[in-house]
Amino acid sequence: MPDYLDFVPTERFRGQVVLSPDAKTVAYCSNATGSFDLWTIPAAGGAPHRLTQLEDRAVRQIAWWPDGKSLVFTADRNGDEEYRIYCVGSDGHDLTEISTGPDCQRVLADVPFDAAGRYLFYAANDRDRTVQDILIRDLVDGTERRIIPPDGVKFSPTRTSPDGRWLLAVGIRSNTDIATYLIDLTNPDAEAVCVTAEHGNGYFVPGPWTPDSGAFYLCTDMWGEFTSIGRYTLNNASLARITADDWDVEHIEAAGDILVWSINHGGRSVLRAARNGTEVALADVPQGVIDAIALSPDGERIVLEIDTAARPSEIGVLDPAAGFRYLTDARPPAVQVIDPVEPDLITYRASGGRNVHALLYQPHTPGPHPVLLSVHGGPEAQERPEYAYSGLYQYLLHQGIAVLAPNIAGSTGYGLTHQKLIYRDWGGIDLDDLDHAVRHLHTLPGIDADRIAVMGGSYGGFAALSCLSRLPYRWAAGVSFCGPSNLVTLAQACPPTWRPTVDAVLGNPDTDAEELTRRSPITYADAITAPLLVIQGAHDPRVPQDESDQIVTRLRTRGVDVRYDIYPDEGHGFTNRTNEIKAYGDIAQFLLTHLTRG
Repeated sequence: MPDYLDFVPTERFRGQVVLSPDAKTVAYCSNATGSFDLWTIPAAGGAPHRLTQLEDRAVRQIAWWPDGKSLVFTADRNGDEEYRIYCVGSDGHDLTEISTGPDCQRVLADVPFDAAGRYLFYAANDRDRTVQDILIRDLVDGTERRIIPPDGVKFSPTRTSPDGRWLLAVGIRSNTDIATYLIDLTNPDAEAVCVTAEHGNGYFVPGPWTPDSGAFYLCTDMWGEFTSIGRYTLNNASLARITADDWDVEHIEAAGDILVWSINHGGRSVLRAARNGTEVALADVPQGVIDAIALSPDGERIVLEIDTAARPSEIGVLDPAAGFRYLTDARPPAVQVIDPVEPDLITYRASGGRNVHALLYQPHTPGPHPVLLSVHGGPEAQERPEYAYSGLYQYLLHQGIAVLAPNIAGSTGYGLTHQKLIYRDWGGIDLDDLDHAVRHLHTLPGIDADRIAVMGGSYGGFAALSCLSRLPYRWAAGVSFCGPSNLVTLAQACPPTWRPTVDAVLGNPDTDAEELTRRSPITYADAITAPLLVIQGAHDPRVPQDESDQIVTRLRTRGVDVRYDIYPDEGHGFTNRTNEIKAYGDIAQFLLTHLTRG
């Protein structure tokens, strides 16, 4: 019988791929040797090459220098999300730091250079910890131009126009209130101009430019519940709709006259392309979730990072001649010999006549099966058919445990209305949806609804603690990793630049303290009786360790069975491969112990 390690991928990727200017080399982040480093691999296939060995630092964003001779990247230490900027040669030599000044949250632009490679574009909160400015660094003379956002807006640059005149940027107030700004790089005194202001508040995220620099593509929800592609033309300030689907557009890339994008169709990604406005057929790609797209300059070669329920995230290439081919192989031993379980996409009824979408994984063996109720993070995220938690789902399934992973109120992918239901209502409508998920489990054949555990990370950890403390079921066990227990202290301790988003999505810790307290698991901690596993990173800037400390202390004073694992060299999630494997292996054993007894 294989154990959990037999289901762990040989490496994990960071959701970013970049293609060299000559389209011959793919760069990506991988934790194959323990922590996330910068790697390259030939686009035609071949052996990967590790460019960095940072030990206690983890690579996050990456980009090629326009000359293709080196790369720029950001990295933080032990998951603290205080990113510094580095440069390294494409051969792995000459590693140097570009950033100066104190540790802070530095964020590279999507394409952080102008075409000539003279200017570097990034955002940072170095001036004021509560404000994220845009910085434009002249790499020749070392000077910097700083652009300060309006009050309550977090700035981040995206891309420059091909002619080098314009810089696009986003101004973020919340995950659903994002505006597009335009900055004239030829005028050193020019301020950022919001070009989407006339369309009101909404989601306006800029993408690639057209080759003539006269227009750019953007992703917006201004035409309905789902995000579509629009094209903004500068000379007449017009915004025209390009796509019209009843699903969200996710990734947009362009090269020459080719536009490539992906659509989140019920959780699975659909890849599309158009040439000069006419859609063109593409070869099939694996059915799963596309996490990143990169294009060659001629648009003929498409590099993807793609994840499926039956095969872990991989880097692959799609080209007209050969179709799709994988460049990497992260498959663990077990997946190569067993028949992995694909989820069924189901819906169940919730309050108000709403339908909640969910993924139901059922073991191949006869039931009745105990079940894990797994809640995604975010909360503005989505449970999708991926190789989840480094093989944890597939291992549990192989051990005879079913998994129900719902997309409750607040989840993305099912329209703006569904997504915004969670706003300032954590522990309200979302918990009601989870209650209905348990009720639905009681109706399913092959499920042992008397043996249910609940698990989640980040927001999902909050949801798991809410289930254990507020829903009237006899839970077999619970798992919370990096999970908030007290919404007041969570809001008080949020990263400084997150303040506007936290106020909009969660609530203000001063004016909404009473309501936040009423929705917090810590308020109902005395109702928790199920065995609990709590996992926490000591350097977590998003959900500080105090959130886990509070709930563990309360439960241990009552004699509740709580295992508390603190990782001293991690932040929000895992950057160290050894830590990640240990944590998920511990979760697997904990769930097996409490779900398969008797």
